[in-house]
Amino acid sequence: MVRKIIAYKNYFIEFYKKQDNKTQLKIEYVLDLVRFENHVPIKFFKYIENSEGIFEIRVITTFKSIRILCFLDKTDLVVLTNCFLKKSQKTPRKEIKLAEKLKKQYLVEKYGEK
Repeated sequence: MVRKIIAYKNYFIEFYKKQDNKTQLKIEYVLDLVRFENHVPIKFFKYIENSEGIFEIRVITTFKSIRILCFLDKTDLVVLTNCFLKKSQKTPRKEIKLAEKLKKQYLVEKYGEK
């Protein structure tokens, strides 16, 4: 394993549970790429420009375009924050802001950082 993946708070888990089995399998496939590949293709894992260290994991199905926002804790831990169905070209700013807020909360809880 190259990276470990954890979900912070319940945003990802609640979203995941609402998906049908086929979509859940696709999410798991993409998370395995992030987990086990040294160089994850940008098609699946991309840094969000002008953010505070937020990445998006991209899950594309026939009918849905899912984005899972996350950040890296050190280099080998991916922390999943929030996720949503993408309905436009740009990632909604409010989703990025939520991910940045959750990242700050996580760092304060884990390291006492502000």
